Amino acid sequence: MGKRRQLTGEVTSDKMQKTVVVRVMQINKHSKYSRVGRSYNKYKVHDEAGAARIGDTVRIEETRPLSKDKRFRVIEVVKKAPSVEKIAVKEEI
Repeated sequence: MGKRRQLTGEVTSDKMQKTVVVRVMQINKHSKYSRVGRSYNKYKVHDEAGAARIGDTVRIEETRPLSKDKRFRVIEVVKKAPSVEKIAVKEEI
């Protein structure tokens, strides 16, 4: 059996229950011109614990189909985004 794909991306939406939308960036090099370009894909990802929030960096893994659109699930939150409350406190000071 092959290994499941693992990707790392940033959470762009957490408005659904147990689902987050993750934006994954891929860097591609043009074969002829050697110019580096970025392409982005959005994935709907199952988040059972509800740990991921907007702005967090998460690692996701491919899994069996969980719904019409969900084919990935969150493995871990790699980096938490700064919370809105902390930003507001810094601006006041």
